[in-house]
Amino acid sequence: MKYTAGVDVGSTQTKAIIIDEERRIVGRALLDMETSMVTVAQDAFRAALDNAGIHEADVAYVAGTGYGRYKVTFGREQVTEISCHARGAVTLFPGTRTVIDIGGQDTKAIRVGADGQVQDFTMNDKCAAGTGRFLGAASFALEMPLSELGPLALKSRNPVRITTTCTVFAESEIISHLAKGILPEDVLMGVHQAITSRCVSLARRVGIEAEVTFTGGVSRNVAMVKLLEQELGMRINVSQDAHFCGALGAALFAHDRVFGNQEPAAEAAEEVA
Repeated sequence: MKYTAGVDVGSTQTKAIIIDEERRIVGRALLDMETSMVTVAQDAFRAALDNAGIHEADVAYVAGTGYGRYKVTFGREQVTEISCHARGAVTLFPGTRTVIDIGGQDTKAIRVGADGQVQDFTMNDKCAAGTGRFLGAASFALEMPLSELGPLALKSRNPVRITTTCTVFAESEIISHLAKGILPEDVLMGVHQAITSRCVSLARRVGIEAEVTFTGGVSRNVAMVKLLEQELGMRINVSQDAHFCGALGAALFAHDRVFGNQEPAAEAAEEVA
């Protein structure tokens, strides 16, 4: 059995995925960016190997992607994150035609064809206001883990409007609202609404077509999922592996190099324990 791998080096986290010859996920790893990008890329890959129960020699090809894809020094190829998220999203949800990816530093909207090929895309490469970094500012100001922000925001009854469009000043505005006695959940809902508005505006530039698949680390935030669905007027796809989507796409491109671009098996996106 031969395996291929994808390593997605993001601005805040690094993800690694290993797939087998049938394109089934057999190993995965997610590490916070606590060391250099080169080191964390290597550590994530090794952790994914351990998770899969295989050795590095069993992996025939590694592709890097993401913000720090060129830091995957042991990889044989670097693939753009746009292509990888599109490929990964269509593999997880074959009906995907629009991908919204919200990461720690940027937000991307991608229109894809039935074959997973990118037809158009746009990203907020000049501002982090509609990204996970905006949530990070709220997390710091409220002294709360990121994982608790979404559930608390959904308890809001009178959300406050966040007026700043700059992440740098977001923390100050949040603290100001809290000082006025506004409930944390109302402030948080305002933050989530601001991010949603910017993301949907970005997506409309490429044209929003069902099905919409939500990828990236922020897809784990329940409030963001609910608000995006409300704003778009449709249900959106969110996989338990949504934050691994870029790494999965890279692993699939690696698979193409080894085995050729054959039609994926029906069970390609299924998890193998």
